[in-house]
Amino acid sequence: MPKKSAGLLPFREAGGRLEVLLVHPGGPFWAKKDDGAWSIPKGEFADGEDPLTAARREFAEETGFAPAGELIPLESLRQPSGKLVYAWAMQADLDPAAIKSNTFSREWPPKSGQLREFPEMDRAAWFPVEVAGRKIAPGQAAFLGRLRERLAGRGGSSGCDGDAGRHQRYRQGSLFDEDAEGKGPNR
Repeated sequence: MPKKSAGLLPFREAGGRLEVLLVHPGGPFWAKKDDGAWSIPKGEFADGEDPLTAARREFAEETGFAPAGELIPLESLRQPSGKLVYAWAMQADLDPAAIKSNTFSREWPPKSGQLREFPEMDRAAWFPVEVAGRKIAPGQAAFLGRLRERLAGRGGSSGCDGDAGRHQRYRQGSLFDEDAEGKGPNR
């Protein structure tokens, strides 16, 4: 049976553009890799476990943030390795500098006998969706197109079209509205 992963793809509007939050895998193998190395925050789950429950758990483990709000299904994708990845999108405005990832141990340098701790994710960043297409692992790139399609179904071409009154149905009660005291984004 192929391995399965589940995760969440945070998105936001910034300057009239759709942006997504991607994470970069930690450890020495990934240290010098950039384009095609980033991922949605995700992790493996066992047979019999609900993919959405796993996605929420893995997001919290890999970022330190509890997922909140509406989740938009993006369907699953089979990776070149055969792994099946389930994903949901969620509107959020998270601070990448505040991400706290789990760690893992690995012998490093190889054959040294020394175990070192590395973060599962060493950094996170917001990317305009067009740039994210270059940064994300090729097997996950279709999630970006699916996100744009889902947001377009709610009105507009990408969910963010730069108009002042953009997509009221989509935005109503969103993170972009001021809180009850008028102090900025409702987080």
